[in-house]
Amino acid sequence: MRKFLICTVCVLATGASAQSVDAADNELTPEEKAAGWQLLFNGKDNTGWRCNTGQKIASKVEDGALVPYKSGGYLIIHEKQFGDFTLKCDVKMDAECNSGVFFRVGDPKDPVQTGIEIQVSSDKGTDYHDFGSIYDLVKPSKNNTKPTGEWNAMTITCKGPQVTVAVNGETVSEMNCDEWTEPGRGPDGRKNKFAKAVRDFPRQGYIGFQDHGHKVWFKNVKVLDGSGK
Repeated sequence: MRKFLICTVCVLATGASAQSVDAADNELTPEEKAAGWQLLFNGKDNTGWRCNTGQKIASKVEDGALVPYKSGGYLIIHEKQFGDFTLKCDVKMDAECNSGVFFRVGDPKDPVQTGIEIQVSSDKGTDYHDFGSIYDLVKPSKNNTKPTGEWNAMTITCKGPQVTVAVNGETVSEMNCDEWTEPGRGPDGRKNKFAKAVRDFPRQGYIGFQDHGHKVWFKNVKVLDGSGK
């Protein structure tokens, strides 16, 4: 019996120790710190973020999450620019939601035509404007979102022309920008809304979250800079 109690205590202690290395919301894990990840949102206020208009963000942080809704701009953007990177964030939506994650935005005053958007939407389909799509360009292979009110984990990886999107641990959309050589038209001939060939979009720019008139929350916003900076 004594040996059993000692072993039980050891197991419990080991479990507690393993749990203690996990980071809380809006913090980096020890492994992330060692790998060079950067925390872009402190979970308390809008430090490091502004509207794409250059103005301060009018909306307040709610329960440790950024809120683009009624921020005063089309996007809230981070002050740093990134080229090659991996971005992780968690997003929660209202029952009705239309928003997006923008990246490599070259001109904050014209994010739609100088950046790429990953759609955040409460619609449950797999079309060009559904959750996880590369907006108006690539359909997601599946809609891997969780029920309304639950947090979804999104990972966006950019390496040169290659863009990869994962939702809740599964890759759902991919694109090689170099294959998109015509303005307003994709490799398969389908028309899109962009006045410039996607191949010619900036390969470095701002990361931002969209206010498209619906409530949405973002937390655990972390980036690993692939440029080595």
